[in-house]
Amino acid sequence: MGLARAKGKYICFLDSDDAFADPRLRAFPVKLIVAGEFYEEKEKYLQMIHDDGLDDAVIVRDEFIPDDQVKDYFNASDLVVQPYKSATQSGVTQIAYHFEKPMLVTDVGGLEEIVPNGKVGYAVKPDVTAIANALVDFFENQRYDDFKKGLSTEKEKYSWSRLSSLMLSLVNNNT
Repeated sequence: MGLARAKGKYICFLDSDDAFADPRLRAFPVKLIVAGEFYEEKEKYLQMIHDDGLDDAVIVRDEFIPDDQVKDYFNASDLVVQPYKSATQSGVTQIAYHFEKPMLVTDVGGLEEIVPNGKVGYAVKPDVTAIANALVDFFENQRYDDFKKGLSTEKEKYSWSRLSSLMLSLVNNNT
């Protein structure tokens, strides 16, 4: 996991109107975990966090996250936020499914196809206001349990047992 503009990723700290800096979120005991290596301009992001007055609300782990520690970050999270500007697919999404964690993704690339809006989380426009509105909705309306139910059924689409059944079906139908 990491932060890289080249991959089309951005975190919620874009300018003074940042999604996580939305004052409505201060009503909730929420922390943002930014986990992974910064591939560019780390100081710029840290300054934005500071300028937005979020030093106590953001935990930054600027390092490669080894496989054996990935579970710790997902288990500590209530919502996995993937605010991509552009994407095709994301391995983070499949890991979130594995840990049955609700997601907030931007509707770019194919992400909205694998994160059905309102069932397992949110698929919103790559817009600061849309992201902030979804974050507020999640915490204000306590959507965790609702999305958790959807996750347990939706993730079956991506299970090895389903994939192997489909593959066997293809092989059997072609023989």
